[in-house]
Amino acid sequence: MYTGKTERPCCLCGERETVARLDLPPRAVTLMRNGDPIAWRDIVGEVSIHFCDSDWETVTDFVSNLGMSPLSRCNVAYASFDLREDFEALLNATRDEPDQTKTERRFLEETDRVLTDADAETRAVVEAKIVRWALEDLGVTPD
Repeated sequence: MYTGKTERPCCLCGERETVARLDLPPRAVTLMRNGDPIAWRDIVGEVSIHFCDSDWETVTDFVSNLGMSPLSRCNVAYASFDLREDFEALLNATRDEPDQTKTERRFLEETDRVLTDADAETRAVVEAKIVRWALEDLGVTPD
């Protein structure tokens, strides 16, 4: 039986104990290690990746001080996401392919809000930068 998303290990090292979770637009899986075989258009909702304590410190440093995204080093096998086929199996009905442009637009709007908020917490800023860079790498721009 389908039970929904579950907590996942660190996407960099596989450690079970994690301290941070980042949510990404579905197309970001194409930027992750081993992401090629995943049909990102069939992902329903966001993709979540998790980091252990030591890797989160490294990611925060890379993003904040070096301006580098960790996505290419994250293993998509450790990501958490729902596929349309899972819902179809649960509901015994075929669903239309999700419109990912709405999701990507929502992520861009959220990154704009966070990056202009001087009081935003570090985790939110790191997530916003990673999402923004991922969408830019994928050719998604604000309207």
